[in-house]
Amino acid sequence: MSQFSELSPQQAWQLMQQRNAVLLDIRNTLHFAAAHPENAFHLTNQTYGEFELAHEDDHPVIVICYHGVSSRGAAMYLIEQGYTEVYSVTGGFEAWQRAGLPIKTVG
Repeated sequence: MSQFSELSPQQAWQLMQQRNAVLLDIRNTLHFAAAHPENAFHLTNQTYGEFELAHEDDHPVIVICYHGVSSRGAAMYLIEQGYTEVYSVTGGFEAWQRAGLPIKTVG
């Protein structure tokens, strides 16, 4: 895959369940801390190295942001870094919430 693909939130959740795809939430720390998709990894400039060490470049990777726009750029960056199976969630975290998919909240 030399280009990322877009997935609906439901398709992303299914890929996480069936193939153990890693979901990378790229929203800011405040929003991630308040609520994020269950089992999401908070990807930041500071956590990229940790992510890179934990996941082979052929492991399925899904990127989610607020509305599904910024995740496209991050997905393309991961492709450029050698990741071969990268996806972006259409509609972002807002669509994830609307779909009623599992969310972890604080408090």
